[in-house]
Amino acid sequence: MPATSVPHLQTALTGPLLELESHLLAHTNEIEAWLRKQFSKTPAPFYGSVDLRNAGYKLAPVDTNLFPAGFNNLHPELRSLAVHAAQSKISQVCPIADGVLIIPENHTRNTFYLENLFALKSIIETAGYEVQIGSMMEGLDAPMVIELPSGNALTLKPLMRKDNQVGVDDFFPCAVLLNNDLSGGRPEILENIEQTLLPPLDLGWDNRYKTHHFQHYSEVTEAFAKIINIDPWLITPTSEQCGPISFKERTGLDQLADAVNKMLADTQKYYDEHDIGCKPFVIVKSDSGTYGMAIMSVQSAEDVLNLNRKQRNKMSSVKEGLHVEQMLVQEGVYTYEEIDGAVAEPVVYMIGSQVVGSFYRVHTGKGATDNLNSPGMHFQPISYAEAGILPDENQQPDAAPNRFYAYGVIARLALLAAAREIADATGELPPLDDNA
Repeated sequence: MPATSVPHLQTALTGPLLELESHLLAHTNEIEAWLRKQFSKTPAPFYGSVDLRNAGYKLAPVDTNLFPAGFNNLHPELRSLAVHAAQSKISQVCPIADGVLIIPENHTRNTFYLENLFALKSIIETAGYEVQIGSMMEGLDAPMVIELPSGNALTLKPLMRKDNQVGVDDFFPCAVLLNNDLSGGRPEILENIEQTLLPPLDLGWDNRYKTHHFQHYSEVTEAFAKIINIDPWLITPTSEQCGPISFKERTGLDQLADAVNKMLADTQKYYDEHDIGCKPFVIVKSDSGTYGMAIMSVQSAEDVLNLNRKQRNKMSSVKEGLHVEQMLVQEGVYTYEEIDGAVAEPVVYMIGSQVVGSFYRVHTGKGATDNLNSPGMHFQPISYAEAGILPDENQQPDAAPNRFYAYGVIARLALLAAAREIADATGELPPLDDNA
C-alpha cells in the first residue's frame, strides 16, 4: 500500500497554522507531561477516533467517536503500535484478562464495517488475547461465518447471558469491548454485568450528547492553552445546543435560525479582529448519533428556514431511526487539505492514550465547507514515516512528522474530553490542572 505525502495546503506556510505547529514543537515536553498527568487522573477510553479540520488559521476536532469503525483503514506499518497500545490498555483495565469479547454493530452486509471488525479482532489477538465476537443481532441462534472481500472470514456468535456475565459458548472473559454505538438504546442483556464493559453503557448514543463532549473539550483546551500560552480558539470549535426541534413538524426552526445567526456573527467578529479573510459558515447536526447523518453546512439562517421536505426528512432522523430533537450548532471549520485535487480531512485513531495511526477521509464531490463523512468518500492511509507519533525537530514545522504530531496532540485533547465525559457520567470527575 503506497504511502501518502502531506497534501498541498491552500494556506500560506507563514500563517497561523505554521505558528501553531512551531509552538507545539517548542513545548513538546510540557505538552506530553501535562497529558500524562491528566490521563493518569482520568484514564482514556479503550479506544477512540477524532475527525479533524485544518483551516490553516485553525486546527480543531469536529467529531469524536468512542466506537471507532475504521481500523481497516490504518496503514499495515502501524499495526505494531496498535498491538502494543492494546496490550497496555487491556492490562490496565483488566489485569487478569486472557480474552476479550467484542460486541459489534448488527451488520452482516456492510463489508467496510466487517473488515474493521476483523482488523480490530486481529490487533487484540496479536496482543496475546483470545477474541470472540458476540452479536446481539435479532434471530441469530447459531454461529454465522461471513466471508470478507479481503479473503478473511469472521465468525459471529449469538451473545448470551449467564447470571451477571455475558459471553459466547463457554467464553465469559473479564473484558467486554463494545464496538456498537447503541444508537438503538441500552440493551437489557448488558445491564449490570460484572465484567468490565468498555466504554460504559452511559456513553452510547441514546445517552450521549455531542454538546456535552464539546463542553468538556472547551474546558480541556482552556486549561491546555494556559500551559503553552496560546489562544484556545485556535484549537476549539465554538458549539452550542439548540432544541427541542422537529424538522418534520417545522417546530423550533426559528430558534435554530437565531442560533445560526448568532454563531455566524460571533465568528465574523473574531475573523475581523484577527484579519481572517474567510466567510463564516455553520455546521448544524444532530446532537447525538453518527455515520454522518442529520448534518448540514449552512451559510445563513435562511438555509435553515427554507429547507424543502426532502431536506427536512433527511435532518429528522439518524441511525437506527433515532428521532432528532436536539441539534448541535457549531462554528464551521474549513478543511484546506487536498489529495490529488480532492478535499480531505485527517482522522486520528487512538487506543488508550496512544496514537496508533491516521488516515485521510477524501471526497471528490465535496468542498472545503462540506461534511466529508458521506457516500462517495474514500480513505488514504498514512504511513509509519508520516504518522507523527513523534515530532522531528530536525525538520520544518510543516514537515509530515511534525504536522501529524500536531494532529495527534489535538486528537488526544479530544480523547481527554471523552475520558472526562466518562468520568462525569460516573460522578468521578477530577479537576483539570492548568500547569504542567
